[in-house]
Amino acid sequence: MPKFPVDAPQVKVIKTLEQLGFTIVREREHIAMIRQNDDGTSTPLTLPNHKKIKGSTLRSICNQSGISRQEFLSIYETL
Repeated sequence: MPKFPVDAPQVKVIKTLEQLGFTIVREREHIAMIRQNDDGTSTPLTLPNHKKIKGSTLRSICNQSGISRQEFLSIYETL
């Protein structure tokens, strides 16, 4: 299984999350994103507004938003 990138470019991470259904709601010190689920609920997501995002932060973001590691990495590696 491929590992999370150590320092992932923010632009690539955002594009990956957008492919997973998230949209940007607010962009300041942190970037707030949200995804509307099929059952009518929404999944919020907050990531730091840094040029590079650490692998540990990415793992945390995926765990909190219910994105599997394989799902994230399969899209991330194609961009």
